[in-house]
Amino acid sequence: MMTKIIFSFIFISCIVKTNSDKPCAVKHILGESIVCVCNSTYCDDFIREPPTDGYITYSSSKDGLRFKKEVHSFLNASDKNCVKCSEIHLDVDPSVSYQRIEGFGGAVTDAAGINWKSLEPALQYYMIKSYYSEEGIEYNMARVPIGGTDFSTRKYAYNELPLDDVNLTNFHLAHEDYNYKIPMLWAIQNTSNVPIHIVSTTWSPPPWMKTNNAFTGFSRLKEKYYQTYADYHFRFLEEYEAEGIPIWAITTTNEPINGVFNLASFNSLGWTVNELGKWIVNHLGPTIRNSKYKNVKILTCDDQRFTIPFFFNMMLHKHPKALDIIDGIGVHFYNDRITPASIFNFVTKYYPDKFILATEASEGAFPWQPKVLLGSWDRAESYISDILEDLNHNLVGWIDWNLCLDLIGGPNWELNFVDSPIIVNALRQEFYKQPMFYALGQVSKFVPRDSIRIQVNETKSFFQTSVKHVGFLTPRNTTVLILYNSEKETSITVKCLEKIMHLHLPARSITTVEFQTKKKEEKPEDLFDHS
Repeated sequence: MMTKIIFSFIFISCIVKTNSDKPCAVKHILGESIVCVCNSTYCDDFIREPPTDGYITYSSSKDGLRFKKEVHSFLNASDKNCVKCSEIHLDVDPSVSYQRIEGFGGAVTDAAGINWKSLEPALQYYMIKSYYSEEGIEYNMARVPIGGTDFSTRKYAYNELPLDDVNLTNFHLAHEDYNYKIPMLWAIQNTSNVPIHIVSTTWSPPPWMKTNNAFTGFSRLKEKYYQTYADYHFRFLEEYEAEGIPIWAITTTNEPINGVFNLASFNSLGWTVNELGKWIVNHLGPTIRNSKYKNVKILTCDDQRFTIPFFFNMMLHKHPKALDIIDGIGVHFYNDRITPASIFNFVTKYYPDKFILATEASEGAFPWQPKVLLGSWDRAESYISDILEDLNHNLVGWIDWNLCLDLIGGPNWELNFVDSPIIVNALRQEFYKQPMFYALGQVSKFVPRDSIRIQVNETKSFFQTSVKHVGFLTPRNTTVLILYNSEKETSITVKCLEKIMHLHLPARSITTVEFQTKKKEEKPEDLFDHS
């Protein structure tokens, strides 16, 4: 822990508070939008301004707006123009409420840590500040692999030797934890003003626990190691706690369908519905729930939307006792365009006490797609569309994949490169904030933990394209709306009780609206209760 204290002192010494926004250092990308460049002497940031009498809008767009801040006054209800000049009307009803928000974040992978550590200290600070500070986009969650992933420079797990070590006598963290992931998490903890809720996931245990004795390919967990694999998770919780990093949740293995059907060439472990249920009920559940980590959340699935009917619904049918152990479901982004979000409705309707959390997303993941695409507004739109859809189907948060990657989308031992909201150019000692970064920030900065989603109803003309939207009451005593306009410039009218707003939305833009919530509009205190 002395190492952490020294590291904290060095890192905090870089912090200089500013009281005004610092605009984007624009780099134009041919055929795309822009990126914002950060170097050791400058990095854009912005301060959320608490609304007073009127409302404040923040907009990012394909044409280059990045968190453009504007202060507005409400319209008078007698102003007839507020109705006539808009073809789209949103009616916000704070009396109808839905899920409580847990948060937003990204993954501290080996690759993210390697790229972060390739930068000089001032730039390392700017990156963490951009994600986790009040002058950044105010992430409050992170995802951390248990052992290696494809976004490592090698295949590895903990306790690889000795073989058949059922009692995990040689369990210890890897140099990637000590050199990359843990220092990055310390920096995040030192920067954030709120607790960081960390979700941890295993891609593959050591090969000796698996039927194929390999990190990749068709595999199952050998039944004689069911308890050992549960202990593997317990030991990870112990090791990270010893480093001052409490884990908020674990999942029951990353993308288990990959190991069942050999869908991926990177680290995986396959589970059938019956096997997974048996392991949760007889091993993982008792190990965690009867320990000092009994309050750590346990999420199942941690796979694509289409797997939920199998790894949740069918598993509970076969192993109903799992319902007493599982807190929620993790879901990934990659097949969302072909699997409707309505698949979540069954869980919300029949298991309202189980939450759903989006735990991984990245662009450029399919073989035919460009990996890193600097300045891509299309990818920002893909993100915001998915986030709004998920939130409107009762998901409690959204965690992106790697916090940062290099110019080719790595490192990745399997060459399975993808894009990231921040791209590092170590040679030039600078990093680039992609449009995806700002799409994420249009939500994460304004929807803090314990916000409550509220009803928003849209009316429009038949030929008018909808403005995608979601609304929240926040613990800051404000109402927040996120609006995504996918078409040409348009105007809309928004009504929330007696408040009326007329908004001009730039073409292909994301706009966040925030205004004070009056006392009579506030939700009961129990809506913001963690218990």
